Amino acid sequence: MKLSVIIPVYKAEAFLNECVDSLLGQTLRDMEIILVDDGSPDGSGAIMADYAARFPERVRTLTLSNGGQGRARNRGMDLARGEYLGFVDSDDYVVPEMYETLVRAAEAGGADIVDCSIEAFTPDGRTELLRTWREGKPVAAAGSACNKLFRRAFVGETRFPEGLKYEDFGFTAELLLRSAKTVHLPDALYRYRVGQPSTMHNADSRMNLDLLEVMEGLRERMDPEKDRDDFEFLLLNHVLLDAVKRVAAQEGPERAECLFLLRSYVKEHIPRLSACRSFREESRNRRIVMRLNYLGLHDLALKLLELKGRTAD
Repeated sequence: MKLSVIIPVYKAEAFLNECVDSLLGQTLRDMEIILVDDGSPDGSGAIMADYAARFPERVRTLTLSNGGQGRARNRGMDLARGEYLGFVDSDDYVVPEMYETLVRAAEAGGADIVDCSIEAFTPDGRTELLRTWREGKPVAAAGSACNKLFRRAFVGETRFPEGLKYEDFGFTAELLLRSAKTVHLPDALYRYRVGQPSTMHNADSRMNLDLLEVMEGLRERMDPEKDRDDFEFLLLNHVLLDAVKRVAAQEGPERAECLFLLRSYVKEHIPRLSACRSFREESRNRRIVMRLNYLGLHDLALKLLELKGRTAD
């Protein structure tokens, strides 16, 4: 079998049909769809059962007690029979030619990973092209596993972190660091539904500390010399920039402590920003925000970002 696509399912009854139908409509036919019910309390399980009954050769299902998206994906991977692996979130969907395009690119270039752009869409019909790719810096694509294709033999025993948020980031960053060849396609083949609850849009400051545990796991598996620049790049962009910005915008009694812990972890591994190559290679605006966050001036950084957003509007 050419491809296995794994979908963790939790409270997805409003969008699951659109998601699965987009996979059944793929131009690539040699594929299986693995739906993993992560203890969903709504009608998702019945929808899954209906698809499995109507498409027994193409749809497989697994039901678990609730254990998080990482565990659901890992159990799906254990069942997968495909030469390649794909992952889709149950509230999103993909364009009909997505997986045929990704597989062709992988086979043509002998790639371990193929990455594509994402089109985000909102309930009122607005769309935005999301690109994380940076030429010469494949690890910049760490984040979502859903806009990627992975060669199964390359993935091997690598699994998503379980019991933690940022499981996508941990899995994709580790594989991108190991990949001998990663191919990027600029086409937006994956459709991401904005506005659903997610790790990136949460009101729980302490949830963001899971990122530090994921980063520490990556650090322990990295080559301290060969991967140093990439580790510092991930620290700057995912911890010092993104996570600090998320927590700074929140309210609550744990906000200050979480900001301190995020900033302290970065300082532990990057004692001097000016001596960090990845920092020097960032744009001027990003360096300004990173330095403010590094110094604990995250509220000022937020105001600058808000001003920039209003100016752009």
